[in-house]
Amino acid sequence: MAREGWLQTAAHEAAPRPDTHPAYRECGQCCSESTQRPAARTALLRPRQRPGASAPDNNLHIARGDKAQATGVTRKREPHMDLLLSKWSLAALAFGYLLGSIPFGLILTKLAGLGDVRAIGSGNIGATNVLRTGNKKLAALTLLLDALKGTAAVLVGHWIGAQGGVAILASLIAGLGAFLGHLFPVWLGFKGGKGVATYIGVLLGAAWKIAFAFCAIWLLVAFTTRYSSLSALIAAVVTPAVAWFVDSPALAALAAIMSALLLWKHRTNITRLMAGEEPKIGAKG
Repeated sequence: MAREGWLQTAAHEAAPRPDTHPAYRECGQCCSESTQRPAARTALLRPRQRPGASAPDNNLHIARGDKAQATGVTRKREPHMDLLLSKWSLAALAFGYLLGSIPFGLILTKLAGLGDVRAIGSGNIGATNVLRTGNKKLAALTLLLDALKGTAAVLVGHWIGAQGGVAILASLIAGLGAFLGHLFPVWLGFKGGKGVATYIGVLLGAAWKIAFAFCAIWLLVAFTTRYSSLSALIAAVVTPAVAWFVDSPALAALAAIMSALLLWKHRTNITRLMAGEEPKIGAKG
């Protein structure tokens, strides 16, 4: 009995004093009361309520991924605007845009002494218009670099997002940034290319199967019609549906956004196709 009394006394002395408890200093209530009433101790864990304010909603804690005291159920956090606007997502978007805004077609043609590629053909800075200069190797290099900047944006965006736990989201946002950078480069007064090669590059970094599907559709239509623009238009219309069934709704949404922008950038091509005035692949401007 003496031993049990000594243990109880030691445990009592080791326990923290009520007046040093953080909850005591915050709410001004004695912790000795909360030890007698478990409900009062639980109330200390909730946010303080202002006089006249409504009772806190437990559903808010559930939506935020917190444990609901009433049900004991824990739910995972759903994607919210705070994730889209996090510093990691914005950093990935900025990096993707800056990388995508590099006009490789214009740079390569000027370095090769072929002048301004925007002055020939469709006025585009992409590989198809570079091909109209007659330099096939330069056109192939332009196609490769325009695609790789989309792929690189996705991969680096994934790494950036991983630092904040949003790797997949940041990779898709970076890919969108690269696509926007190619279409609207700040260095050229926001007048860039049509985005086909960069579109493919983004898909290659995010889901290579979808990129191969886009290329297969493009090659099939191009081989049949010899129209690069028509090939891109048809591939862009089909790809979001392929991404939805084969990969994920998130990638399908990204593909749908890029396809809509690609169709808008090809509006003059659509007009020329309808009038029968669109240049075919390999034709010099």
